[in-house]
Amino acid sequence: MTRHDILAAVDLGSNSFHLQVGRVVDGQVYLLDALREQVQLGAGLSADKRLDRASQNRALEALGRFRERLRGLPRGAVRAVGTNALRVARNAPAFLREARDRLGFPIEVIAGREEARLIYIGVARSLPPARHRRLVVDVGGGSTEVIVGEGQRPRLTESLYVGCISHSLRYFPEGRIDRRSMKAAVIAARQEFATIAGRYRRSGWQEAIGTSGSARTVEAILDASGRARSGITRAGLEWLRGELVREGRADPGRIAGLKPGRASILPGGCAILSAVFDELDLESMAVADAALRHGVLYDLLGRVQHEDLREATVQQFMRRYHVDAAQAGRLRTLALRIYDQLVAGRSDLAPEDDPDRLLLDWAARLAEIGQSIAHAQYHKHSAYVLSNADMPGFSRAEQQRLARIVLAHRGKLVKVQQESPEERDWTLLFALRLAATLARRRSNVRLPSLRVTGGDGRFTLELPRAWLAHNALTRAALEDEGRQWEGAGLQFTLRRTQERS
Repeated sequence: MTRHDILAAVDLGSNSFHLQVGRVVDGQVYLLDALREQVQLGAGLSADKRLDRASQNRALEALGRFRERLRGLPRGAVRAVGTNALRVARNAPAFLREARDRLGFPIEVIAGREEARLIYIGVARSLPPARHRRLVVDVGGGSTEVIVGEGQRPRLTESLYVGCISHSLRYFPEGRIDRRSMKAAVIAARQEFATIAGRYRRSGWQEAIGTSGSARTVEAILDASGRARSGITRAGLEWLRGELVREGRADPGRIAGLKPGRASILPGGCAILSAVFDELDLESMAVADAALRHGVLYDLLGRVQHEDLREATVQQFMRRYHVDAAQAGRLRTLALRIYDQLVAGRSDLAPEDDPDRLLLDWAARLAEIGQSIAHAQYHKHSAYVLSNADMPGFSRAEQQRLARIVLAHRGKLVKVQQESPEERDWTLLFALRLAATLARRRSNVRLPSLRVTGGDGRFTLELPRAWLAHNALTRAALEDEGRQWEGAGLQFTLRRTQERS
């Protein structure tokens, strides 16, 4: 991948949107600029899980301002990720199309555990190296991520559907706080953390760290009140809960250290942190400045320095599902050869910088993971695993594209046509289907020179007439392939040439 000296991360959180720009020097990222917009996207989720227009407009305005700062940066130097509000919103796909146009860069919605992994990376890279295990807790607007890691590597990652915005809206409507609502909020949050507490306590850690707005706000209040010099303590949390109940609301004018922008979501955040302390049996917690956006920056740095976690995940899946490495290599080589012919002259990207080519590479190697489940309809098993498994480094959209391409690499094309894939996906599908057909013998057979052209659902393959006559089984499979494309309202033409094989 092309080297980039300036990298940028965009974090579309449920509460705030963040932009972080950094300069790469000797494998480290040094902050150049940071922007924050309190969009409160999660507060715009209706009862039926749809983002209202007001929250969408706030988000689009913020992204427009981010776009100005990102102007001139190449696509490979910017990564934008969306979190819980965009994971659960039913109308997220339509909004994301608008958001992508406004930002000027693709936006990935990442799974909860992937968010947790990236948070840990950001925190670990911001702290002094340590050999002991660390517990990292990030109370976000719509979810809370809990990680136990060692060094730069996360060991346990979880994302729980409880966040400071959603919890505040549910238990403290219109900002009203009383003893009963606070108790109910803490108990509800404890029920969420109880599902993971035993496993995390057995893993153990020597240091607990909180990150993001809720933890930093509570730390600031405890410091301003003289309750703790730094970090968060159990006694400090108990005092803060009492103060909120006595005041009846989170009033910045009466609670030192509380910023007006955090007031409405402090009660939920305080209840969640209290539940963390109770269920994980904590007495104190340090607070780190780093968060998701820092992890995104360092993960992006790894990608541009050829340390892409997605590649490691692909290799791990091949081992886990006992993929025939030789056949996967044949599929990969042939599919990429076909793809390179199809896009020749149509892209100014170097092959190693082409995200679609990279996705095809992974799809070719993962196409047969379903074989370890059952040979019959194995492509469906492969697609199911790719859709639903935790795949560190991959966004949800990347997993869905992988699954769609693998599902359609054999069998009827109608099933994938119903999902209205983009033109670029048809190119990937054609390359992988044709490679699977030509490599069906699963041996290192020398193929003749072949030429492919096309796009927009219309493709042509040219093969020597003599070779086709000598390989009747492959010829029949290619003719059937033409019927599959025709049945889907598309076109695949097999042309016989006089070239000698």
